[in-house]
Amino acid sequence: MLSVDIICVGKLKDAFFEDASDEYLKRLKAYCRMTVTEIKAAALPDEPNNTQIAAALEKEGSEILKKIPPSARVVSMCIEGKLYSSEDMGTLFNNVCNSGCSQIVFIIGGSYGLSENVKKRSDIRMSMSKMTFPHRLARIMLLEQIYRGFKINAGEKYHK
Repeated sequence: MLSVDIICVGKLKDAFFEDASDEYLKRLKAYCRMTVTEIKAAALPDEPNNTQIAAALEKEGSEILKKIPPSARVVSMCIEGKLYSSEDMGTLFNNVCNSGCSQIVFIIGGSYGLSENVKKRSDIRMSMSKMTFPHRLARIMLLEQIYRGFKINAGEKYHK
């Protein structure tokens, strides 16, 4: 069974996000081993300058890189990434399994994105949209698309 991990910066603070996350994590148990690892967001002032933002990204990036298993396939969620359809997500899971890899890690950065070191470690840079979303919502959207990808691969009715 494929292990799917999400490493993300920040915690879910609202009950409705937590409820949605819990629901998808419960549903995904039938298809994969799913984990979510939260990295503490680096502290920044209200109006940080570019140097402070870069330092925060490096600090968060260092923590993210420590959590990535060496043999995992890594997907960074970033605005400059390639757009994937739901069917592409299912294909991605099949391709990872067929390559002999048993683990895929998705990474969601904080409000300022991801460090270049994390992006360099990634096998894939994926974008959800040209729009910008709060990282808490991005986590729920990613969980839903992971679930949808597995349902597509199983030939089940969820995806229309």
